[in-house]
Amino acid sequence: MTEPLLVVRGLSKHFASGNETVSVVEALSFTLGQGQSLALTGRSGSGKSTLLNLLCGLELPDAGTIALRDQVFDADGATARRKAAGWSALRRRHIGVVFQEANLMPALTLLDNVRLRAQLAGRDPANSEDWLTRLDIGELARRYPDQVSGGQRQRAALAMVFAMEPALILADEPTGSLDRHTADEVTRVLFDLQARHGCGLILATHDAELAAGCQQHLDLGHQSDV
Repeated sequence: MTEPLLVVRGLSKHFASGNETVSVVEALSFTLGQGQSLALTGRSGSGKSTLLNLLCGLELPDAGTIALRDQVFDADGATARRKAAGWSALRRRHIGVVFQEANLMPALTLLDNVRLRAQLAGRDPANSEDWLTRLDIGELARRYPDQVSGGQRQRAALAMVFAMEPALILADEPTGSLDRHTADEVTRVLFDLQARHGCGLILATHDAELAAGCQQHLDLGHQSDV
């Protein structure tokens, strides 16, 4: 049996909208094992990005627990701030996050962005340029983010995640800004990394082909236990 990497129990998140309270994630439970992958699908506004933000500690849950590597994150108000700080440290070293828009530092070259991310995770940055090459942008390594296309910036953001060798990758529409050929190449590298390092992968996507490559599937438009 695959050893649990991530355990989510009874997770809920609500937002205020005028005089109403809108439930975005409601009593959601699932387990992700090491080396397993989960695709999050559902219509816009169904909670895919919110769930990823909860899992990486950028949002506090209203109820429920998230456990990763024996560290528990929950809605306990008395300790929420301390736990959020601990989850931030966990995110820096063990959770690789790929946002819809590439999160690059504009004052650094693509290569230095990757090197910095590896160093923050406590990894050897020596392979940083190799990751850019594998993602077919090695020749752009010394350019700055505003000197490359949106798709190339997204590939650099993926290289940053790969270089940190995370325990868990959270990807929010990771191929949304890429053409079909490039998306297929990035997808191949993404799943290759998972197979090689045994990390977990949770991705939010509208891409049916990308979702089909995952071992589990959760439609947030019809939330249920996984």
